[in-house]
Amino acid sequence: MPHPTFYASCLIALIYGFPVQADNWKTRPSDARLSALELSDILSGNILTFHDGGTSAFGEDGGYTYTYGGGGTWLGEYTIGADSTACVTYVTGVSRCDLYVMDNTRLVVITADGQRFPIKSVAPN
Repeated sequence: MPHPTFYASCLIALIYGFPVQADNWKTRPSDARLSALELSDILSGNILTFHDGGTSAFGEDGGYTYTYGGGGTWLGEYTIGADSTACVTYVTGVSRCDLYVMDNTRLVVITADGQRFPIKSVAPN
């Protein structure tokens, strides 16, 4: 049986629509967080291409599409937080938040579990 705090976390996630995310991101000293406006300027209306060929397309209308490098697509909607994060709720109901930072001159996505994904390119959608 799950721990009682699991149920509380699920309830909070349902109320707010996104997973609870403490400020425990695995950042590096060279990482610079972005304001909501800076992150919106980078993401909104653009396609981010990862080094494995995957792409994240952020529509100006809040629509989101992730396409794997080998094919397969996830559809959803995104919101930008004031804490350098973008959160996506997929049509399946699954949601996630990722931290976006500038590591010197490179945009990097950091997942909640600490994985780092440098962005190869940003282009208009």
